[in-house]
Amino acid sequence: MNDSIYLAIQDNPRFKELVAKRERFAWVLSLVMLGLYSAFILLIAYGPQVLGAKLSPGSSITWGIPLGVGLIISAFVLTAIYVRRANGEFDALNQAILKEVQA
Repeated sequence: MNDSIYLAIQDNPRFKELVAKRERFAWVLSLVMLGLYSAFILLIAYGPQVLGAKLSPGSSITWGIPLGVGLIISAFVLTAIYVRRANGEFDALNQAILKEVQA
């Protein structure tokens, strides 16, 4: 692509909409992950007895293990949510912008 196409894309209002939507969505997901991670760290700091409590009286597994695994899984889930939206809405907007500019 040449410079005129790049400039046309940058000036396109749909491109600006795409960038704003993508940034806003990424920030929301990042804040969700930050909140979950911060809550886990605060629980470690101020409620270690909760994390150290056994799941059941005869179990050797404490609540810290499933909560930690849940935190890791939540990162994968949030990533999957982003990828799903990126492959759907964001890619469709991207293709529409490219068709508009190349026409």
